[in-house]
Amino acid sequence: MIDDRQWAREAIRMIEADFQRCADTHLIPLALPGLPGIELYFKDESSHPTGSLKHRLARSLFLYALCNGWLKAGSPVIEASSGSTAVSEAYFARLLGLPFIAVMPASTSPAKIEQIAFYGGQSHLVEDPTQIQSESERLARETGGHFMDQFTYAERATDWRANNNIAESIFQQLRFEHHPEPSWLISSPGTGGTTATLGRYVRYRQHSTRVLCADAERSVFFDSYVSGDTRLQLDCGSRIEGIGRPRVEASFLPKVIDAMVKVPDALSLAAMHYLALRLGRRVGGSSGTNLIGALVAAQHMVANGESGSIVAILCDGGERYATTYYDEQWLSAQGYALQGLIDAVKASVEQGAALPDGVLRAGV
Repeated sequence: MIDDRQWAREAIRMIEADFQRCADTHLIPLALPGLPGIELYFKDESSHPTGSLKHRLARSLFLYALCNGWLKAGSPVIEASSGSTAVSEAYFARLLGLPFIAVMPASTSPAKIEQIAFYGGQSHLVEDPTQIQSESERLARETGGHFMDQFTYAERATDWRANNNIAESIFQQLRFEHHPEPSWLISSPGTGGTTATLGRYVRYRQHSTRVLCADAERSVFFDSYVSGDTRLQLDCGSRIEGIGRPRVEASFLPKVIDAMVKVPDALSLAAMHYLALRLGRRVGGSSGTNLIGALVAAQHMVANGESGSIVAILCDGGERYATTYYDEQWLSAQGYALQGLIDAVKASVEQGAALPDGVLRAGV
């Protein structure tokens, strides 16, 4: 009979073999005609096998849990998620033959729930999105499983020094561009793990690159960054799936962030629609948030007579949001009227016009 150590060794081998089968994600240029001297690129994380940036996180979390002795053969894995991390963790759980339960807000897009089921996982939906953590802990106790807890372990599970993390990949892909050292890296916070990786890496490699974190409207990260208060809480969840949190998570490391913006949800969705038109394919709402963050940074650079490159994260594709963010009836029911804002984003990109009022800034 295989013991726990032997099982973990084989599980790690399987994850590493899966990693070797996967190519790197693309870096896509997006011209900014209205902002001369600025070169913008999107790091397209939608091309991972599970379709989002969270594929990197899920791999790191599984390896971290295995190396800490937390996963056992046959024991369930439980995760609190707004969907994308759960999809990716379901993929790795199936790879290792482990049961998987995703604890998610009831508002999670149906496409994500279907993808979790495709990989053999279960979805446990919670009406109050602020309770997904406590409900995950309860399920782990009752099933004898392991609560992966991305919001605590994201920043420490990722190897921020190297190992082809997202930051190292960006710098490698930029090395033949006009501005191989980007002026800004732009990422929205879900766990805070990606901004932690970006911020640590540029310091470790002694780059002058700055990191801008673009937060969602219904989220405490921006307000905590400005005030220094880590006890802030909201009684509602974010409307931009995958980013924004009602509490300050352990993986959010403000000291490695150089600037933050807080983007109104309607503007994030408008930027998402504009970006989809420019790329010729749908992207998720958080990519719209990141586009606004990139435009804030670009306008700051132009105003200061700077030129250079900016890299923003394209977190996931838009197919998962066909019945929500890309559905006119759903948008109308939620009170969103986006065309005017889409035009404003277009004017900012193509004519250098100021962004609409409502974007909060700190450090830019």
